[in-house]
Amino acid sequence: MTAHLDFFTQEMQEFAEQSRQFLEIGRHAGRFPSASAREGRSGAELEISVWCSNDYLGMGQNPAVLTAMKEAVDAFGAGSGGSRNIGGTNYYHVLLEQELAALHGMESALIFSSGYTANDAALTVLAGRMPGTVVYSDQLNHASIIDGLRHAGVEKRVFRHNDVAHLEELLQADGDRPKLIVLESVYSMSGDIAPLAEIAALAEKYGATTYIDEVHAVGMYGPRGAGIAAREGIADKFTVVMGTLAKGFGTSGGYIAGPAAMVDAVRSFARGFIFTTSLPPAVAAAALAAVRHLSGSDQERERLAANAQLLHRRLTEHRIPFVSPMSHIVSAFVGDDARCRRASELLLERYRIYVQSINAPSVKEGEEILRIAPSATHTTADVEKFAEALDTVWQELDIPRTRA
Repeated sequence: MTAHLDFFTQEMQEFAEQSRQFLEIGRHAGRFPSASAREGRSGAELEISVWCSNDYLGMGQNPAVLTAMKEAVDAFGAGSGGSRNIGGTNYYHVLLEQELAALHGMESALIFSSGYTANDAALTVLAGRMPGTVVYSDQLNHASIIDGLRHAGVEKRVFRHNDVAHLEELLQADGDRPKLIVLESVYSMSGDIAPLAEIAALAEKYGATTYIDEVHAVGMYGPRGAGIAAREGIADKFTVVMGTLAKGFGTSGGYIAGPAAMVDAVRSFARGFIFTTSLPPAVAAAALAAVRHLSGSDQERERLAANAQLLHRRLTEHRIPFVSPMSHIVSAFVGDDARCRRASELLLERYRIYVQSINAPSVKEGEEILRIAPSATHTTADVEKFAEALDTVWQELDIPRTRA
């Protein structure tokens, strides 16, 4: 056994109790949130209801999206054939970028293989190339943002989560240096929403560029699904918007949209864009169909909002604490890793409800949650049954009814 193999063998043995278990599921096309799952060692197939998917609007099952993908596969095959600059730019890549730029009212857009890559690659360039830049990053920003800023090698200030006063203190202290504020609109674990108007006002006051991650908002909020900033009528106050195609739009990939010069700089210098194979044309075609559908339909957004609001009410009635009532991400607070895992197990074993327990490093130790994601495809009856099941599990495991 080599030293490295010995090290990782021991480390993973010690980590075994904290490691997450991945449930093998097969979502049923056209019947989501219904899915099949394989049960533990027996391998028996179970019919389950999924309550932790990021396909919030069910667009991964939408007939128009599926048709677009199938037609593109028939036309262009399974893969793209290369990176964007070496034979990997397809007609659908270009159309999708044009559609995303129009969605956000921006001059230009650029797509990536994932949302993580979009943040990492874009921030490496936008934060790292201009000499003297200092970045102001929200305390709860996603790992992809943190990694992008690390790779940029830029000087960084971390402001307390959604704390506008703290952000202004930091901005004020740095005088006339070039400034970049990086934040999310909807935070992925807490589900709370940033004070965008106040942050935009600070950016204007101190001459800062802004970069807003709307991953958990695009498709689901605002006119045509353009996000929280658009919902609040201040989309034009943010310089660059970043989004994903893998959540509200139900497919795969990420993107940025913004001024042509800044997007072109990322296209020209970002290693995460240059040195990777582009999205398969069929994925780009499916994403394009999803963006176009949601640009003209409010039905899915309205259903998602109604389900989230109903779940908020029912959990409040059952005195089950959740982190934030501000969005469709309903994080039920458990605060204990073992009980959180057991709650997830009981929901699956007894009620065929799948909701994943979330522990460190996604949240801090002692802040474990069940990250619940009602979707537009759940029915009112589904929401009612879920709340009742959760209440029973809470009672059996004696999980606190208030947050410490």
